[in-house]
Amino acid sequence: MLVLGLFLLTAGCTQEQPDIATPPQEINDTLPQDTYTSNETLIAFVDSAASYAKTNGKEKALAEFNDLNGSFIDGELYIYAYTFNGTTLAHPVSPEKVGLYRLDEGDTGIFLRGYIESVKNESGFYQLNYINPTHDKTLESKLVYGVKIDDDWWLGSGIYTGPAYPSPLQ
Repeated sequence: MLVLGLFLLTAGCTQEQPDIATPPQEINDTLPQDTYTSNETLIAFVDSAASYAKTNGKEKALAEFNDLNGSFIDGELYIYAYTFNGTTLAHPVSPEKVGLYRLDEGDTGIFLRGYIESVKNESGFYQLNYINPTHDKTLESKLVYGVKIDDDWWLGSGIYTGPAYPSPLQ
């Protein structure tokens, strides 16, 4: 992997990364970085779900995204889907949220509004602090990535990036 990275760097085949604020390095020392999913893996996962939705249609895609045993669950990654007005369409790990309007749900509504703004122009990232159920339910920094499917709905997923740091929303 290192050799491939060096090759791409020297060949000039790098892609500019999104402008995402990252916490200072000393904050990330608490948990080993190799316990986290890469940004590239997140993007590929969400893009494959978007492609699936565009190829197979909304109804079939939402059924697959809502399936806890479906093909769009991979470790900490899973696909969720929302309307642009804030109603949950798919959420395999919280099926009780499907059909609910969530923009009035305190912190969830706040980050969901920011997330929606980030995907309105096709795709985007959003950074937040969220409870990580795989690390003893600790509050951690989470990077989410979403893709607009059409004017009515979008889908996304997220990765934990380390211990929480102060959010601009706090």
